[in-house]
Parts: sequence; structure tokens; C-alpha cells
Amino acid sequence: MSAARGKRAHRAQVGGFAQAQAPGSVGNVGVGFDILGHAVEGVGDRVMVEAIAEPVVRISAISGLVTELPRDSQNNTAARAVSAMREALGLENGFEIALEKGIPLGSGLGGSAASAVAAVVAANALLDQPLELSELYPFALAGEVAASGSAHGDNIAPQLLGGLVLVCGERLIQIPVPDELYCAVVHPHLVVETREARKRLRAPYGLSKIVAQTGNLAGVLAGLYRNDMALIGQSLSDVLVEPRRAVMIPGFAKVKAAALERGALGASISGGGPSVFAWFSNRLHAQSAGVAMRQAFEAAGLKADLLVSPVAAAGAGVL
Repeated sequence: MSAARGKRAHRAQVGGFAQAQAPGSVGNVGVGFDILGHAVEGVGDRVMVEAIAEPVVRISAISGLVTELPRDSQNNTAARAVSAMREALGLENGFEIALEKGIPLGSGLGGSAASAVAAVVAANALLDQPLELSELYPFALAGEVAASGSAHGDNIAPQLLGGLVLVCGERLIQIPVPDELYCAVVHPHLVVETREARKRLRAPYGLSKIVAQTGNLAGVLAGLYRNDMALIGQSLSDVLVEPRRAVMIPGFAKVKAAALERGALGASISGGGPSVFAWFSNRLHAQSAGVAMRQAFEAAGLKADLLVSPVAAAGAGVL
């Protein structure tokens, strides 16, 4: 949809309000740096948005697990996302945002992205002609930039659409996922800032590593389309990013080993870390292995939380 068409077609009724929730996510999924991610149930952010007459976007309240966040429209991910939406659609009115954080900051669970996604989904619900969820992607992505300094959609896309999503430029492609495919995500009580995690990747990579990672990504995608768990397990290995970031996570090697020893198809770092995820062929294995993963973190001196979720978890929605 062009900006010009958007300026003619869209309005928000002043005084209206809507609330939306966006789930957490596993970014990168090991093999798909910046382009592959899936939603995670059991954790998420909520945002209440009200249409106001004043032509501004402002934060009225921040509550939940994190309250010390920027409130201006350039540095708050939710406000920046809604500002991008308002500008693109040429809306005359503004929006007031109340943010409830349910995802810890710097957790590797897509917290900054979830705020942006929930905000644009709620604001979209106030339009007289709401956009499709996929059309909200560039606005939420603009919000993500405020937190990470780069436009990567591996968290934004699955949080919007649900399930496992591949980002191909501006196209979002939902990848088929077997119903029995489950994920265990263990979040240690440690903060790893996305910007710092990305600094670890600045040095060049050799061509052989890039070829190996490309092959693994292709193998995972092919395995999903063919419902071939063996191929998924053979391919779900991050040889590019994980080796450089693992040192930022105490006990990572033992946490990963705990997953693999209990039947994981593969395990790696969720997003920029410190959370660690593993895929399993059923929920029972994910649950039992997840407990062992959490215990491995505790042995390294870190308390940790366990989430068990279908990889095909639901995306954002209006409450």
C-alpha cells in the first residue's frame, strides 16, 4: 500500500482505545541469523493504545517487569513503531500508549520487538480500515531499530504472524511446522544487551563457515517442508554466530549438552542471548530436557526460568 493511498484512506476515531499482546520469540533459531524466528507462548508484552486529538505519540505509563525505559517517541520501541505507522498513513490524530512489560530486558526473547508489535497491533485496531498484520511489519521494524540499532525482523515477524517465519526482504514467509515440534527455552537471570551481542560479530567470517551455515539453514527449512525430523536434527546447528556469543553466557556448553543428551534435535542461543533454546519432537521431551537445562544454569550460579512452547505458537492479537 502506498503512503499516498494510506493518507487518503485511514483515520482513527479520537477517544477510541484498544489493547494488544505480542508473544516472546526465539530469534535466529540458530541457523537463520536476522531472518528466521518463531513465537514462544507463555511470555509477552501488553500495550494499551488510545487515539488522541493531539498529533503526537506519547507514553503515558510503563509497568511490569521493566519500568526504566525511554519515553520519547524516538527511543521507545512502542512509540517509535506507532510514530512510523502514523506518519506512513498520514494520520491527523495521535496516540497515547500504556506499556506493560512481561518480557525481561536483554533476555534474548524479543522483548523490544514485542513492545513494538503489540503497540502497532493495538493502534491498527483503532483505524477505520485496519491493515493486515503483515502490513504492520515495516512499522514494528522501525521500532526495533530504536533498541538494537539495526533493522532485523527475526523477532518482529513471528511475533506478528505466529509460528516460524522467514524474512525475505519485505516478504514474510510462514514456514510449515509439525504440530508435535516443541521448544524448550531457558532464560537465565542475566542481561545481555543486543547491541553488545552484535558487536561480537563484527570480524569477518571465512567462506567455508558461511557455506556451512547456509547448508544448515537450507537443511532445516527442507526438513520442515518434508516433515523430516532427522534432517532437521542433522541441520539445526549454528556454526557462525554461536561460537562467538557463547562466552557471554556462563554455563552455556553444559546447558546445550543437557538438551542434546535428552533428545534435542538441536540447541543454541535464542536471539542475542542469554536465553538458550532447544527443539524437540514432542512436548514431554521438551519439558523434561528443559528442567535439566535449567538445572545446568543453576549449577553455573544462575537462577533460570523455563518456557515450553509449540514452535507453531500464536502471534500477536487484540485482547
